[in-house]
Amino acid sequence: MSGGFAVLAIGGNALIRDRTHESIPDQYEIVCRLAADIVGMIEAGWRVVVTHGNGPQVGFILRRSELSIPEVPPVPMDYAGADIQGAVGYMFVKALRNEFRRRGLKREAVAIVTQTVVDRADPAFANPTKPIGSHMEEKRAKELAARYHWTVREDAGRGWRRVVPSPKPQAVVEAAVIGGLAAQGLVVVACGGGGIPVVEDERGELKGVEAVIDKDFTSSLLARSVGADTLVLPTGVEKVAIDFNKPTQRWLDRMTVAEAKKHAADNQFDPGSMGPKVGALIDFVSGGGRLGLITNQPSLARALRGETGTRVVAG
Repeated sequence: MSGGFAVLAIGGNALIRDRTHESIPDQYEIVCRLAADIVGMIEAGWRVVVTHGNGPQVGFILRRSELSIPEVPPVPMDYAGADIQGAVGYMFVKALRNEFRRRGLKREAVAIVTQTVVDRADPAFANPTKPIGSHMEEKRAKELAARYHWTVREDAGRGWRRVVPSPKPQAVVEAAVIGGLAAQGLVVVACGGGGIPVVEDERGELKGVEAVIDKDFTSSLLARSVGADTLVLPTGVEKVAIDFNKPTQRWLDRMTVAEAKKHAADNQFDPGSMGPKVGALIDFVSGGGRLGLITNQPSLARALRGETGTRVVAG
C-alpha cells in the first residue's frame, strides 16, 4: 500500500535502547532514526500524525520530584505529562525539521500539548492499579501517601510504589486542531503519554487529574477522531503471535476484527503488552478505520507496503 493518512503510535520504551542509554542525548539519537522512518512515509505519500508513550520519561520526572521533596513540592501527574509532551515533542520536531532539510523537502512539523478527557465515574478511579515513580521502603511510602494523598501498594516484594488510576480515554480535546494541521500537510506530534488526563466539571471546565491513560487506546481514539485510515502500532516484534513462546506458536499476517476478538477472549494476548495494542486496533477498525497494523520499527516501511507485520481489518 502506498499513501494514506496514518496515526503512528511510538512507545516511550522505544526511545530507550537499554539501561545504559537512558540520557536525553541517547533518546534523541533514537528519535532521529524514527524521524527518518516518518519522513520516508511522507515521501511515499502518507500524511502522518505521531503519538508517543512516556512511561520511562515520566518515571524519571517523578523520581527527580521524589528526591527533591525536602526542597520543592512534588510535580502533579498532569503537569509531569505536560512536561514530557513538550520535551519529547521538541525532540521529534527538531529531528523531523533536520531530516526534511537533509532531503530537500519543504515540510514542517509541530508538537501539540494534548489533553484527553476521562470520565470522573470511570471505575479505575476507585481501584488505582498503575504503578508510577520509584520503589520505596514501606515507612517512606506511607509517609508520602499521608502527606500528599497518594495511594501506595507493595510491589511484588520489590518495595512500595505509588499507584494511580488508568481510566479509558473519552475524547481528545485538541482533536480538531490536530486534524486541521494534518490536513494542511504538517506532521503533528500529539497525545504524548495518552494525553494529559482531564475531567470536565459541572460547568464544562477542565481539571487535571492524577492518572495515566493507555497510549494505544488514546491513539486509536485520535485516529478515529481525525479520520485517519490507518493506525500503526510499532512494538518489539515483527508480527503478532498466538500461543506465544509455546511449541504451537504461530505468527499472524492478518486478523479480522472477529478473529482478533476471539483470540483476545482466549487470553492469547498479554494484558501488559500485546493485549492493549490489539484492543486498540479492534476499536479503530470497528469504528470505521480501514487498517490496523502491528510490526517492529525496523520493518515499518515493509509493513506499510504489505510485505510483513500483522494487519487487522474489518472482515
